[in-house]
Amino acid sequence: MECLWCQEAIMPEVNWATLVQLSPKRSLCPGCEEEMERIHGKRCPRCSKVGSDAVCRDCSWWEERMPKETLAQNYSVFSYNARMKEMIAKWKYRGDYHLGHAFKQHVKTAFADWNFSEEAIAVPIPLSEERLQERGFNQAKMLASFLPLETEEVLTRLHGEKQSKKTREERILTENPFVLEKALHKPVVLVDDIYTTGTTLRHAGALLHALGCPAVYAFTLIRG
Repeated sequence: MECLWCQEAIMPEVNWATLVQLSPKRSLCPGCEEEMERIHGKRCPRCSKVGSDAVCRDCSWWEERMPKETLAQNYSVFSYNARMKEMIAKWKYRGDYHLGHAFKQHVKTAFADWNFSEEAIAVPIPLSEERLQERGFNQAKMLASFLPLETEEVLTRLHGEKQSKKTREERILTENPFVLEKALHKPVVLVDDIYTTGTTLRHAGALLHALGCPAVYAFTLIRG
């Protein structure tokens, strides 16, 4: 099998553990795996920003401006380092759908590590029709398919400027770009590729809460 990133052959690891129990198939070689920075240790309990503060500055900012928080917690898998930036560009912006499978086992493991105990529904953050046509697939929907949760696509998105082209302030001040097509009365886990300012997820959370959703969480591949 070849590494999905560098196309080098992946040699299967053989030891007593793998002889007794088959280990998951690798999608990346050990060298590429090492360059992906999993978030371990101290992180903000609300947004997964790496650091030792009880609550990070970003979340304190939201507390001051949003008395009724619409997002209970975000849990992220990776930090946004140079290798992850390259991989996201190829997967998300250049349409390499299969590269997304490189994240599958990491997503499954991280979700189990989260110890998320509620019976919830996964809701992927949607792309606009124009963006979906441009990219060919929705990366958030792919990530949601890796989770052990029922998935409901209940949000639609109006077309607008790419979030990656906006400054931090422009992202925070943007109007709600979503429409909620169906009320959900179970806890929801919003799924997206990157948590940057949290604005996108809070917009979606506000709509879900307004129509009776009891709690909104987020699970994201990367904490930017």
